[in-house]
Amino acid sequence: MQYQHQRLMALFFLCLPQAEAGASPASASSPMRLTAVTEHGEALVNEAAPVGSRWCVQWNHSVKKFTVLDCYRNVAGVMQLERSHQPDFAAGLGHIEGRGEQVSDGQGGYWINAINEPVVNNRYVLRVGSPAVNHQVVWPDGERPPVSLSESAPGQRVTIQLIEPHAAPRE
Repeated sequence: MQYQHQRLMALFFLCLPQAEAGASPASASSPMRLTAVTEHGEALVNEAAPVGSRWCVQWNHSVKKFTVLDCYRNVAGVMQLERSHQPDFAAGLGHIEGRGEQVSDGQGGYWINAINEPVVNNRYVLRVGSPAVNHQVVWPDGERPPVSLSESAPGQRVTIQLIEPHAAPRE
């Protein structure tokens, strides 16, 4: 009888998902995906985004023409705005007191680090700019080529989201 109990317990533990510390079972058993889908259902980005992965949305400021970055991270299955880079205090940009820590980038601009703000429902809608604005998804370590959203969907609403692989992208 004790032998059967030990075998059942061993099977029970073997069947449990092997999760990373702090990861949800769904994100550990199958890596989540970062998607960017147009209002017409066209997938512009569909990349694996396991726990800990990072990506940024990069664009050229429409007035000042410099590059801006909003950087995200998959934290235990939750999309979080981790940090933002701005070379200037242009219209609509700047640090909000109590939201992250502003530090110099050493080149006249600044990073706002440690924002760590969850994105509601793991998704947001972006109105993609023209090719001159060049909204694109980039990976900080350059492990994947950038994906220009502006080349494929200028002026369109694009939903950027972190999803489980079996979940259908939402619009």
